[in-house]
Amino acid sequence: WITLAVILSGMFISLLDSLIVNVALPSIRNSLHASESELSWVVSGYALGLGLALIPAGRIGDRVGHKWVFILGLALFTAASMACGLSQDGGPLVIWRVLQGVAGGIYIPAVGSFIQLLFTGKERGRAFGIMGAVIGLSSAIGLIIGGLIIQVFGTADGWRWVFFVNLPIGVFAVIASILILPGHERNLDRRTGLDLTGALILAAGLVAILVPLIDGQQEDWPLWTWLSLAGGALLLVAFALWEIGVARRGALPLVPPSLFHHTSFTMGMLLSLIYFAGFTSIFFTVSILWQAGLGHSALESGLFTLPIAVGTFFASMASQRLVVRLERRILWIGVACMALGLSAFALILLFVPASELSSWMFALPLFVSGVGNGFFLGPNAQFIIATVENSEAGAA
Repeated sequence: WITLAVILSGMFISLLDSLIVNVALPSIRNSLHASESELSWVVSGYALGLGLALIPAGRIGDRVGHKWVFILGLALFTAASMACGLSQDGGPLVIWRVLQGVAGGIYIPAVGSFIQLLFTGKERGRAFGIMGAVIGLSSAIGLIIGGLIIQVFGTADGWRWVFFVNLPIGVFAVIASILILPGHERNLDRRTGLDLTGALILAAGLVAILVPLIDGQQEDWPLWTWLSLAGGALLLVAFALWEIGVARRGALPLVPPSLFHHTSFTMGMLLSLIYFAGFTSIFFTVSILWQAGLGHSALESGLFTLPIAVGTFFASMASQRLVVRLERRILWIGVACMALGLSAFALILLFVPASELSSWMFALPLFVSGVGNGFFLGPNAQFIIATVENSEAGAA
């Protein structure tokens, strides 16, 4: 349980950083005279770096042990956070944000892997429930912490402290990881080497898809964006075929095709893709609406999401007791609560004039959404990982 606390502290700041920057964007624009494109990349470049590193890092952890992969990624993340806060121009800030995302992608897979390796039975379920609480809580309170920082340190350079806040947590977590994390035996699979070709194909496919998604709207979707999306889809198909070929040759694939023989894994992955694509975008649009659109302060914009944080935390902590009784039906309840809450949220925006909007109008819909979030996060991760061999936990 001490190990769980250490690895989740690292996970907390990675997820926190994916959203905390949203409320700092006006401050960054004024301080660095950053362009709209640079501001977009400050947010989305982090996600791009994260996505590129996740799968290769997870597989490397399976091969060499997850402890030092976790420590390396967390140390790099902490250093990149300091570099972001010290940036004097929009271009370097974007570069450091991408590197910060890569670092997060290096150590995040180790979290689920350690839970898989250290816990069994009901305790594993409790651990995933706590992980779900941390995911939801860090996502929901990111805007609150960001707004509070801007409020305290001012709009001129307050954005720098959005990155500096990671430093004490990161340093503590690195030291604690060195002292506490267990060094598990390496994967005893006799197949050696890493699937570098597969890693390159996957990276090219992700870049081809994510770059037009980041730049497409502000450039009015020119032809290159559609060609890039189509090319990225073809590259992901090529990656799948390559991995199947690697497995048939008896070598070690980056993503074991055998993972997808498990219906729970495949459907859990698909559900996660749809769920997070729809849900996490809410935080970005809400912060833009509340702060830039309606003129509220960064702190008010952050406090707007407090009901989600409260609902997520308490539902996550209760989710494992409900899993025992409801099993996979808890996912139905979670998704239904999320759909209900966000539908009510949308109806308020449609029928209440913008000048009359109040945060209190959204409190109940956001709380219901948070409850759904808490019922979904931990149990879905648990159901996905349950069918996976320990030797493939990082890749999964």
